[in-house]
Amino acid sequence: MKFIKRFILFTVLLITAIGLHYYMPQRDIVKIVDTDVKRMDIRKGSPFWDSPDVGTNAEATRDVRFISTVRANGKSRVYRNEDTGWAFPFYLKFDSSELSAKAADMSAKDGQWVAVTHYGWRIRLFSIWPNATKIKPVDGPNVFLIPWFNIAFLTILAVIIFIIWRAVRKWTKTNVDPVTDRIDAEIDDMSDTVSRHAGKVKREAQERHSAYRRFMRRWFGSS
Repeated sequence: MKFIKRFILFTVLLITAIGLHYYMPQRDIVKIVDTDVKRMDIRKGSPFWDSPDVGTNAEATRDVRFISTVRANGKSRVYRNEDTGWAFPFYLKFDSSELSAKAADMSAKDGQWVAVTHYGWRIRLFSIWPNATKIKPVDGPNVFLIPWFNIAFLTILAVIIFIIWRAVRKWTKTNVDPVTDRIDAEIDDMSDTVSRHAGKVKREAQERHSAYRRFMRRWFGSS
């Protein structure tokens, strides 16, 4: 029973950690080099793509804005630029066109470093890009930005989880533990009964075997 509980808990924690890592905002310090619009065939219901611009037709084939950047180490980083609208995740992003214009303006400024806030992963194998949600200029590639939102969100989430855990633990002790203790006691009683019955059967078998040996020795002189 403990193994099953631990496995379920580990699975829930793993799924939660993966979901938080994907949907929580992250920031990269980069330099914008280009903006582009590509015609994409997007499978309906794909979790790695967001909604088309609000007010447009939600077709499988549509234009998607991209922002191409480069990091301080020279490695490239590409972001998609899509609205999230009112859907999950609740970034309430409706300004992908304005963000594209801002990115184009930043790319025209030579030597301008920016902090790109985004969520999601870059998976080349499946042509998946993170979605940029905000761009702001910074002083340089080595600037340090404190993730205040993530700190506050994770703290509140930890407090909520702790409160739920305490409530569930209290309810379990009151309603579940007495039942499981009763079941364990009944199982122990059944085990003792079975053991006593098995011992009695074994003794009876040994007595029958001894009687058979005495009979064979008496009449045939062998065991």
